[in-house]
Amino acid sequence: MKAIDTLIEIFAKLAASLIVVLSFLVVYDSINRYFFAGGSIALQELEWHIFDIIFLLGLSYTLKSDKHVRVDIFYSNYSQKTKAIVDIFSQLLFILPFTLLILYVSFGYIELSYTQNEISPDPGGLAYRWMIKSMMIIGFVLLGLQSISEIFKNIKKIRVEN
Repeated sequence: MKAIDTLIEIFAKLAASLIVVLSFLVVYDSINRYFFAGGSIALQELEWHIFDIIFLLGLSYTLKSDKHVRVDIFYSNYSQKTKAIVDIFSQLLFILPFTLLILYVSFGYIELSYTQNEISPDPGGLAYRWMIKSMMIIGFVLLGLQSISEIFKNIKKIRVEN
């Protein structure tokens, strides 16, 4: 599970680097648009694509860091063993099925985009839309791997407590 966690850390660092890139692009685009009456549809779409990548790569890191949304009203009062059991069931009943569903649906979605050679509908927009759509597969494979890692970590917690 250490290998999965290391992989997730690498992709998280990539996402963090992209935040810096995105910030510079947004500042450049804003200055260009408001002070020089310029603008680029492609640049704006690139900003959205980078944001998508950051989000998709950040999903698994959020799970790894235990920073995801959870209703802590009851959870915070549970013992470590009960928390581990709840986390295992959460992974098995919610995260993994959702991940598999997204992966199943996204393959057809990406394939259609690729076969149609989908491009931006806006003049001057980006081509090769299938490339950004393919990031769904990477993001959700990483999420699935991290979910499996969390299951094994929680099983280890249960065993240690017994």
